[in-house]
Amino acid sequence: MSPERPIRAALLTISTTRARERGADDPGGDELFRWAGELDAEVVEREIVPDTRGLIEDRIRHFADAVGCDLVLTTGGTGFAPDDVTPEATLGVADRIAPGIAEAMRLASREHTDRWMLSRNVAAIRGATLIVNFPGSPRAIGEAGEAIAAALPHAVALLRGERPGH
Repeated sequence: MSPERPIRAALLTISTTRARERGADDPGGDELFRWAGELDAEVVEREIVPDTRGLIEDRIRHFADAVGCDLVLTTGGTGFAPDDVTPEATLGVADRIAPGIAEAMRLASREHTDRWMLSRNVAAIRGATLIVNFPGSPRAIGEAGEAIAAALPHAVALLRGERPGH
């Protein structure tokens, strides 16, 4: 079931390199934008920030609380590198977690890479906003996104307090 009104989404690319280079290409963000379109989501904001936990937390709070987005989709910062802090930032602002979403994304990646278990992406809820961490790879965004696309409109409807059929 789809929500009663369009899904409002914000996209956040986490990359110190891309944030430093004004006008840099953002292939992960571009793929996430394309994928959000497949959900019929209206992308209301899109930003690139460096791998800095406090800044990531600030932007997620802004999109959820000030902008009122239904979805905050992030790309990047979910690996094992020392500056990969997107999951910690997401959990730092979350009210609740949504572990099944991240589990489904990792399982979908299993078919495509033998390093699927190295993804530390999480999905969480802040108020009525669903936050989903995607990998940084454009190819992996499509693979993981395919696994969760059918469930997200229903999740958004539930978070809005709509009563879609189960």
